[in-house]
Amino acid sequence: MEVLWEIAGWAGAALILTAYLVVSMGWLKAGRRFQTANLVGACAFIINGAVHEAWPSVVTNIAWFLISAVALLRMRSASQPPAPAADAPQFPGLPDTTGQLAVVEVLTSAVHGDADGLAPKHQA
Repeated sequence: MEVLWEIAGWAGAALILTAYLVVSMGWLKAGRRFQTANLVGACAFIINGAVHEAWPSVVTNIAWFLISAVALLRMRSASQPPAPAADAPQFPGLPDTTGQLAVVEVLTSAVHGDADGLAPKHQA
């Protein structure tokens, strides 16, 4: 079981250092992937530090975890669309074309010579 905790520590170190390298070199922006790598890496460090009773490391990585978690939550809430208004149409993906249809009918009637808005009758 000791080997598992060591693997967790080294994996956490690899995640955090890789995320830092990738962002520092400009290969990625400090976005969701960066914060997720920091969050998972901090969890691994917390486990490893607790097993070895390295409490300063545990406390530091709890703070690291919380910073990443808050950043991810903020990114998530910023990407969600605002809640629809109470008077939104029943089918939000479809435009309300009721007024447009009335205008089109009047225009087509005028073009075809039907002043009353009725379609012309065909004579046989």
